[in-house]
Amino acid sequence: YNFIAFRTGSKQASKPDFRITLCNQNDTKMWGTSFARATVMAFMARSPTTTVTSRSFTSTTTSLAATQYLLKYDYIPDVLEKRGPYREKHLGLAQKLIDEGRCLSGGPTGPVEMEVPTGALFIFTDVEAAQQFVKEDPYVSGGIVTGHDIQEYNVVLQK
Repeated sequence: YNFIAFRTGSKQASKPDFRITLCNQNDTKMWGTSFARATVMAFMARSPTTTVTSRSFTSTTTSLAATQYLLKYDYIPDVLEKRGPYREKHLGLAQKLIDEGRCLSGGPTGPVEMEVPTGALFIFTDVEAAQQFVKEDPYVSGGIVTGHDIQEYNVVLQK
C-alpha cells in the first residue's frame, strides 16, 4: 500500500490539517506511480505552504529474530539397555544448558506409541550450544548416538 499524506498550513500551527490518500496494489497497477506523483505535484502547485510526505508500506525480508537450532540424534536400537552408565551426565549437561538459557527443550523421539526411542531432539538458542552439547555428551562418546544433525529452525508461528 502507498500512503500519501499532505500537511497543509504552517509548520507552527497548533492543529495542522492533514489529508491522506491510500493507494492499494490494484490502484497502483491501474494508475501507476505517475498518477500519484502528478496528484502530489498538482496539489503542491496550488498550495505553496504545503509539506508533502510520501511513504511506501511494503513487506521486506528481514533477519528472523526467532532463529533456533535443532539437534537431532539417532540412537542405537538397544538404547534402553545401554544408556544407563551415561544417562545422568547426559541429562546433567542438558540441564546445565537449560539453566544457562541456551537449551530450550529436549527429549526422545520415535514412532507414535514407541516403546524404544529411535533418537532425540533438542532445541537450542545458538548453534554453538548445540555443537557444545554434541562435543560433551557422553551419549555420543559412549556410542549411544549413531548419528546427529544440527539444523537452523526459523520460528514463524508460535503460541
